[in-house]
Amino acid sequence: MKITYWSDYACPYCYIGEKRLEKVIEELNLQDVIELEMKSFELDPGAPRDYHGTTVERFARKYMLSEKRAADQIEHISKLGKEEGIDFRYADTRYTNTLDAHRLTKLVQSKGDQKRANQLVTDLFDAYFTRNQELTDRELLIELGVKAGIDRGEIEELLDGDLYEKEVRADEAEAQRVGVRAVPFFVIDHKYSISGARPKEAFMQALQAIAEEQKTEIFPQGASCGIDGCH
Repeated sequence: MKITYWSDYACPYCYIGEKRLEKVIEELNLQDVIELEMKSFELDPGAPRDYHGTTVERFARKYMLSEKRAADQIEHISKLGKEEGIDFRYADTRYTNTLDAHRLTKLVQSKGDQKRANQLVTDLFDAYFTRNQELTDRELLIELGVKAGIDRGEIEELLDGDLYEKEVRADEAEAQRVGVRAVPFFVIDHKYSISGARPKEAFMQALQAIAEEQKTEIFPQGASCGIDGCH
């Protein structure tokens, strides 16, 4: 069984959704039968490479909220993350461009080691939402790439050029073709789709239904992030 999902490292619901799916796969003991593949989806391709302002300020501006209401909503999302065991520090995130992080992901995926690729995805989410690091930080990306088994020189070559940018753009073009407008968006065996960070029970039911070859193809939409914001 293959699960392909579109995601972005600056999307809080993507990290939450990934954790929920991961728990369901473990509970159903499907680790050895499910192949996971993350596809790129930049929520803000024009995001700056350098960090400016605060998450609360950016959130308030984006959703036209007072800073108090923005802070409350950020805290609510953080609590959802903490319920999944993530030391979620959304209010302190350092918002920057995610293209290099996606390119690094493509490089690691190209080596064919799914376990290392999946761990890199988790490490990049953790760097952003827990360690509150900038995902444009060259040394951070080198550190995580080396941890994933890539030679430092190969990572430096990636960061010095535009390697794997075409692959990132191809993922995003595919998302447009199949109608993905918000992430996370999961596709199972090229047939069944789950939109948003659904509750763990919904992932459980979906995988069980698929395993039993039921015919329900589209599942209800959960919390997700699109180019116009998170909902």
